[in-house]
Amino acid sequence: MPQPIRLKDHEKDARMVRKRALVGGIVFLLLTAVLIARMYYLQVVQFEYHSTLAENNRIHVQPVPPTRGLIFDRNGVIVADNRPSFSLTLTRERAGDWRQVLDVIVEVLGLSEEDRALFERRVRQGRRPFEPVPVLFELSEEQIARIAINQFRLPGVEVAAQLVRHYPLGDHFAHSVGYVGRINEKELSDLDPVAYSGTHHIGKTGIERFYEAQLHGEVGYEEVETNARGRVLRVLKRTDPLPGRDIVLTLDSRLQEAAEAALGGRRGAVVALQPQTGEVLAMVSQPSFDPNPFVTGIGFKAYADLRDSIDRPLFNRVLRGLYPPGSTIKPMVAVAGLDAGVITPQTRVFDPGFYQLPNHSHKYRNWNRNGDGWVDLELAISRSNDTYFYDLAHKMGVDRMHDYMTRFGLGQRVSLDMFEETAGLMPSRDWKRARYRQPWYPGETLILGIGQGYMQTTPLQLAQATALMATRGKWIRPHLAKTIEGLPAVDSDPVPDIQLRDPKFWDYGRFGMEQVVHGPRGTARKIGDGSPYRIAGKSGTAQVVAIKQGEKYDREKIQERHRDHALFVAFAPADNPQIVVSVMVENGESGSGVAAPVVKQVMDAWLLDENGQLKAEFAPPVKAEVVQREQ
Repeated sequence: MPQPIRLKDHEKDARMVRKRALVGGIVFLLLTAVLIARMYYLQVVQFEYHSTLAENNRIHVQPVPPTRGLIFDRNGVIVADNRPSFSLTLTRERAGDWRQVLDVIVEVLGLSEEDRALFERRVRQGRRPFEPVPVLFELSEEQIARIAINQFRLPGVEVAAQLVRHYPLGDHFAHSVGYVGRINEKELSDLDPVAYSGTHHIGKTGIERFYEAQLHGEVGYEEVETNARGRVLRVLKRTDPLPGRDIVLTLDSRLQEAAEAALGGRRGAVVALQPQTGEVLAMVSQPSFDPNPFVTGIGFKAYADLRDSIDRPLFNRVLRGLYPPGSTIKPMVAVAGLDAGVITPQTRVFDPGFYQLPNHSHKYRNWNRNGDGWVDLELAISRSNDTYFYDLAHKMGVDRMHDYMTRFGLGQRVSLDMFEETAGLMPSRDWKRARYRQPWYPGETLILGIGQGYMQTTPLQLAQATALMATRGKWIRPHLAKTIEGLPAVDSDPVPDIQLRDPKFWDYGRFGMEQVVHGPRGTARKIGDGSPYRIAGKSGTAQVVAIKQGEKYDREKIQERHRDHALFVAFAPADNPQIVVSVMVENGESGSGVAAPVVKQVMDAWLLDENGQLKAEFAPPVKAEVVQREQ
């Protein structure tokens, strides 16, 4: 039997529709409420936050680098300034595919792949967002025109004018003033990113590095409005940077040039000091180099030529060159012997041309193989008699030698503001035991007395030791900065003066040095002939290669670069010291014949007027008593 057909329940369907409509309405109202709440939260509660974000898309804070301080010599001659230059900058955040932009730059300017690699390294350096990075410096007018024509292909690239460090005197002060260069990755990680915002250069060597904090200045800022492409439309607010402080050096550019001329193109070093103040008047290391290419980035080939040159122009011989001092330290050893009480001014030693330790057959030769006979202290210094100082060193012993020579600044850094200075070496028993695990031998003490053996000094240290002879032990550190923004440089850690048992001991050493130049048997009497002022000096010869026992030095059998170094130290006028000069001529062989004339030329340039007479300000106020040898 067929099932009955059900009739549709319209009432039930209507209730279901109403229920669904109610649920849908509630869901709609809830979603609308959530949307309204969210809009309220974003536009009311977080209004300031989102308005700031929107403002930051339009307004950017850009650093304004400070102008680097200038450097002058003591006479106001500028030795480091800032000159305007046009640079090509790239902002990564605005360039899109910045590597492709670099390719276009290389194509447009016709540069090499080497330049392309250099540009990429510069761009990769971590910098602040939206900070332009210079990729190419000192653009020519043609390069600027090419960039302008192809600007549509170079998003984020701009030609910017900026001040670039320049050294107008070129290689004259390369080893003292130094140079600035681009900040590398290591330096960037160590620097305060805020203080160096917008700055791309930092002092690398010399005064530029030591006084970086004073020369750099303080960064400023600009709030700028930009368009959607990041181009600056206007400056809204500006905080000016504080420029770096100017520095006046103790160096004299005229004396510097005179010292370079005196060296005559030979490899060597010259240091001139004012003994009463420690001011460095001249500091020459030859050969030198032009620091200007290092500022904007020297080419690989040009740098390789400097680095690999056999003459080592990048090497600072004044501060880093280590040489045996030779006989230049004999006056200091003599003063030490007097103060230690092992000799008196009348002590005499017989010189047959050599010296032998008791019960030893080895002969330690005097430079004069015929011997000088009986020698006292004055003659020992003026003749540079090795035998006398062998005997003196043997009597003192290595421990007292080390103690006294250290007080003269040997084996330690002596300068106030020359970070590149090396300490040299003043050997001792403990040093040799630690270095070679061997005891100290008596023969090593003997050669220490004539400035040979393990002892290593710099020309600056020899100048300071000579200055101590000139000032009778008054310790003033050599320094290059005379004033910083008008304020004098101050030594915050002064070295104690050298105190002797009897101050007259200084006079015996000084008188011996004076006889070197003006005595009848002095080794450097040629430079004293006709001099309008008296000089106290000492020659020295530093061995480069050892000579076997019994052999004679034969320059014809030795390569030029294996020949002895020539040294000479002096101060003048002898009775009123105004200048100390230390000279080292590499492979010059003769301290008296080669280095001494260089010293004399430098002294003449400082002490004499246009008429060849001693300048009035350098004349002694009263006639000083000359210390005569006691009979």
